Amino acid sequence: MSKWNLPPEGGHLDKPSKLYFQTMTKLDIENRLKEDDVIIIPIGSIENHGNSGPTGEDTFIATRIAELVAKETGCTIAPPVWYGSHPFHHIGQKYTIPLPDYVFMDQLRAIFTGFWNSGFRKMILISMHGQEYAIPVAIQEWGKRYQVPAMIFFVDIPNVMGQTLMDKEHGGPYNRHFQHACEAEQSISLSLFPELCDMEHAENTDSHGYLPAGHMDKGGDIYGNPIPGHCQIGNVGIECITFPQGVIGHAKDADAAKAVPSIEKICDYLVKLHNDILDVFPVGQLPPGDLMSQRDPEEIEKLLKGPSDGGKHIYTLAWPC
Repeated sequence: MSKWNLPPEGGHLDKPSKLYFQTMTKLDIENRLKEDDVIIIPIGSIENHGNSGPTGEDTFIATRIAELVAKETGCTIAPPVWYGSHPFHHIGQKYTIPLPDYVFMDQLRAIFTGFWNSGFRKMILISMHGQEYAIPVAIQEWGKRYQVPAMIFFVDIPNVMGQTLMDKEHGGPYNRHFQHACEAEQSISLSLFPELCDMEHAENTDSHGYLPAGHMDKGGDIYGNPIPGHCQIGNVGIECITFPQGVIGHAKDADAAKAVPSIEKICDYLVKLHNDILDVFPVGQLPPGDLMSQRDPEEIEKLLKGPSDGGKHIYTLAWPC
């Protein structure tokens, strides 16, 4: 039995559990910031996951994991980012709602800015969706624009799950490579939110690429092949033609038990990351301003105080975000 009690009692987005920023009052937030100033920002997508998985699957995976971690640590969860960036081969797929990359990254930067201004200056971003090429750019551009003390970390969930997502040939529990809405992803969904899944109508498809195996990773970049999965165009056709089902793999083979090691691994890591952040920089403390920025120290001090405590808000530096 998993120590994380899977499947969890999840779905707290609108429950009075005080796990999420959006369910907290101003007083709740002020009290939380005195105890824990780390916020987890779940970043998801809306996309076709076939007949057995919800279109919000990537978001629900991130939020249910965040809920488990927040219950364990006492940190706060941001409202999830429901719409995501998508690689070229997703474009045109029905029931998939992609954002242009610049819109997606602008949205993330605005979110970072708003939470920084609100006192949550230690942020952990988590994503299960294939947008690992865009999120780091948003982080770096935010840092270049504002140049203020902050701690922002992006955790790509599949990368942490690693071998627990792999096929049996590579030491994992699955029959085939991890890809999209496949045996592995469907198993994760069954372990976290079985009530949203419909295994009666699960589908199987067989993936293919033009080049021989070994050049490109097929999903999650967990096999260490030379070319990450989203660093190419042309090795596969666009999914609205080649995989209109929205499934790349054998979803029918999914089993919640297979995913337990993956959930344990990501939750254990996120708890460690949270705790290590607060061990090094306790509540209210950040990396030294003179080592993080060459802005005027007095200006940084005013920004750190904030608009309601004799300082000023971060939007005085740049708008839009």
